[in-house]
Formats: sequence, C-alpha cells, structure tokens
Amino acid sequence: MGLKTCKFGGTSVADAGKLRQVKAIVEADPERRYVVPSAPGKRSPDDVKVTDMLYACHERGTAGEPADAVFEPIRERYQEIIRDLGLGLDLSPYLDEVCQRLSAGAGADYAASRGEYLNGLLVADLLGYEFVDPADIVHFDAEGRFDAERTQDSVSRRLAGTTRAVVPGFYGALPDGSIKTFSRGGTDITGAIVARGTGSDVYENWTDVSGLLMADPRIVENPATIEVLTYRELRELAYMGATVLHDEAIFPVRQAGIPVHIRNTDTPDQDGTRIIREMGDTSPSGQITGIAGRKDFTIIALEKTLMNAEIGFGRRLLTVLESHGISWEHIPSGIDSLGVVIKDSELGDKLEMVVAEIEKECEPDSIDSYSGIALIATVGRGMNHIPGLSGCLFGALAGAGVNVRMIDQGSSELNIIVGVEAADFEVAMRAIYDAFVG
Repeated sequence: MGLKTCKFGGTSVADAGKLRQVKAIVEADPERRYVVPSAPGKRSPDDVKVTDMLYACHERGTAGEPADAVFEPIRERYQEIIRDLGLGLDLSPYLDEVCQRLSAGAGADYAASRGEYLNGLLVADLLGYEFVDPADIVHFDAEGRFDAERTQDSVSRRLAGTTRAVVPGFYGALPDGSIKTFSRGGTDITGAIVARGTGSDVYENWTDVSGLLMADPRIVENPATIEVLTYRELRELAYMGATVLHDEAIFPVRQAGIPVHIRNTDTPDQDGTRIIREMGDTSPSGQITGIAGRKDFTIIALEKTLMNAEIGFGRRLLTVLESHGISWEHIPSGIDSLGVVIKDSELGDKLEMVVAEIEKECEPDSIDSYSGIALIATVGRGMNHIPGLSGCLFGALAGAGVNVRMIDQGSSELNIIVGVEAADFEVAMRAIYDAFVG
C-alpha cells in the first residue's frame, strides 16, 4: 500500500488500553512509519480531556497562583498510563517542567500544546520511534499565521533521514521560539503536514467513528457511512459542520494528491471512508454524498429598485462589514434584492450598528434582519447536472412543513445550501436525508 502517516485522535489515545490498540495498528503494517498523536481525550462521557485540564492550570498561573494542585490529576493520568503499559519511561522531568512553567504564567498556547507534547514522548517510547518536536519544524510567522512553505521544507528535511517518528499534533512555534497552536482539532493539520512532508502514499486518520457519516447521527438515526468522496466534497461538508476531520487539514494533502483514509481505532478492520482528489467516473450518479448544517446565522436583507445597475452598491455594503471586522458567509441576490448571511459569532452585538451604517451608505428602499437562521448543505458531485434533484430537495422540505428562507447554489456544482428557521433545523435535516437516502 505504500508509506503511511497515521494520526490518532484524543479518544484513540485516552488510556493504556487505547494505546495498546494504537501499537497493534501501527505494528500491523510496517509502512505506518510516522505517527501523529493527540492529547489524551475523554475515557468516559463524564471524564475531562487533558487539554481542558491544562487550560485550568493556565488560568491558575495567570492569576498568580501555583498550578500544582490542578496539575496533579494530569501528572497522575500520564503516570497511570505508563504503569499500565509497563514502560520504563521517566516522564517526571517533563511533567515538572510543564507544571513549573504553567505556575509561572506561561501562555495559553503553551498550556494547550503540552497534552500533545507529553503524549508524543509517551507514544514514541511505546512504539520505539524517534520523537520529533513540532516546535522545531512547524512554523508560524510573527503575526501568528501558519507558514506553510517554510514548514513543509523543514518537515521534509528533518524527516528525510528518520525512518520512523512520532510527531505530536496541534502546535508549532513562532519565530522567537514560543509555542503557537492551530485551532482546536489541529492535530489533523499536523498529520496532513507530516504526510505531505514525508511523501506518504496515504494519510490515515484514526478516530472513534468508522468513517464520515452522511448526516449527523445526533439528528438522523443510523446514517449511512460515506465510502468515498473527493477533497472538495469534504471541504464543503466540514465547513458546514461535519467534524470528523478538521477542514483546514485538507489543504496540505490535497495539494500533494495524497488520499486520506478515516478509520476507527476500535474496529480497524472496517473500511471507513476514503477521501481522494478525483473520482474515476465523474458522471453524476443522482446520489448525494452527504448532508451537513449549522445554526446561529443572521440574514441582512436589502431591497432597492435598479440595484443591479448601481455601480459600487455591493462594494459599499461589504466595506461596512469590513470596517467592523466582520466576514460574510453567503450573498444570495436578485435583480433588486440582496441578502448577506453572517455568523452570529461574527456579528456579536453589532447588528443594529451595522444595519444603520449599511442604510446610510447604500440607501436601500428597505432593509431587514432575520436572526435564528440555520444553514443546511446538501453535497454531491455534479448536482447541478442532475434533473429533478432540486425538486426532490424542496419537495422534501415542503412535505415536512419547512419554510425555506434562503437558497444559495452559486456556481458550485457540489452543493445546494438552504437557510431555514433554527427551530426547523432537525426536521429539515431528516427530511432531506429520507428523500435521498431513505
């Protein structure tokens, strides 16, 4: 099958039992030569992730209080894993250093990264692999932006002479050497970076589910597993809420054409989901790939006669948003109407101010805002070439009594996005799934 980079998520490395499974998976295939572990996750629904405990230590340190008492459960968690696995690793010096730095007020990124760092040392000892600190090879610039080109060069050079290595996920370093993390879930990104840097033939992403599901199992009962999809489809689904794989993790492997294989650590014999660059047969099948959605959006809707002939109208509107540091999601439009869809988290408490400024700058005939909107994306290859697909989608929503507040397909052939009232979100998701999958 060729060289493989394997990322293991938090639930896959939560305790000694899980780590034995990781060891068995890695040793089952000699081509699994690069391993990217997360910090230990929850062992049970009421457990606490190591990363969350580290954040609590950080809060103590920034308040000028020693972190020792809060850090003790973290220390015991790692020591328990070492004892249960029968390892000879002495992690105490590393644990002591982390505790001391957190007590001294080390930054939030340093605190968040130490779960992966400590677990990387442990996993390297378990597997007998070399430990490589991502702070030495994953680079951010002085403004905290990921430096992809420099990183890929560093990873390639550092790992070229390393036949088997453990590289913890989630973090890298700024030019001054201080720790900088990706957004939460960023171990997926590190795995993709390592896969590309090592020229891996496959990037295996091991987690607690048997692949990517066609819909959220909390909403749709027993949704089917997606067997194969393209990078572009994954990007659409991940952006709209499908959370098995961090959406930014697509880019390093997509650029290199490396397929991703999502698999379940508990059931390693199951096929899971494969993510590839292109399908061999690109003809539309009439089947959708998946459904995903998110709540908490607001639509700002404008109407103005001859809007389409007014040069600079859209620019003035978007300039208002830019001046407030607000990004937009979608802009569905008609001849004399235009709507801007914005995340509530972007708007914050600025809605009234933004609406007033838009009214001043654009002078619309009317302007209204609608909060409590949910977006649902129905994703599939060549959807705009499949006769009757839109009719099936909107017929399903009508049959379920769901009023559609917004439609956006744009130039993409991959999805149709609808906006519905948040109260109708779950009903709409189930109606669309039943219409296409049953």
